[in-house]
Amino acid sequence: MMIKRAEFICSNTNVDKLPQPTLPEYAFIGRSNVGKSSLINALTQRKGLAKTSQTPGKTQLINHFLIDNRWYLVDLPGYGYAKTSRSNRNEWEKFIRKYLFTRENLQCVFVLVDSRLKPQKIDLDFCYTLGEKGIPFILVFTKADKQSRVKSDQHIALFCKALKQWFEEIPPHFLTSSESRLGCDQVMELIDDVNQKFYSSYES
Repeated sequence: MMIKRAEFICSNTNVDKLPQPTLPEYAFIGRSNVGKSSLINALTQRKGLAKTSQTPGKTQLINHFLIDNRWYLVDLPGYGYAKTSRSNRNEWEKFIRKYLFTRENLQCVFVLVDSRLKPQKIDLDFCYTLGEKGIPFILVFTKADKQSRVKSDQHIALFCKALKQWFEEIPPHFLTSSESRLGCDQVMELIDDVNQKFYSSYES
């Protein structure tokens, strides 16, 4: 899927003030230093679309980007470590959960996981929460260019093994790099496939 237009629409913490839920929507979330903004820019091939920073936790709002006037890409604040107060983190958690649990046009959540690390409890717990709530999610392992493919594959296998303790079926997963765009086309193809199903059902 080739993106022709990507534009920032709004930033918000109030779920009730988000854009009307008429278009399919895909949320991206992960630990606050997982490289989310860089990956969003790589996926859309727009360098400055999502603001990147050396400081983890830079994204503090629900950011909506309209893609080709057909669907929304949603950049959510990262969970876990961030240089901010506990009260701020608690507020983030509240509106993130409200968004994830109530947003009716949310098609699926892309959970970003650092491929350089062995399974982290915070990532697994987040996946378990999505599973309990019946929210579809896709695993996106990031920073593949920072180590060998063998090492990345080992960590992915360990993560999937940990998930099997709770899930009968492991969700789709991709290994990606914002530098080389490894896996980006596959992620976009998945979104395009879901969009086609969404509009087919909508039209019928």
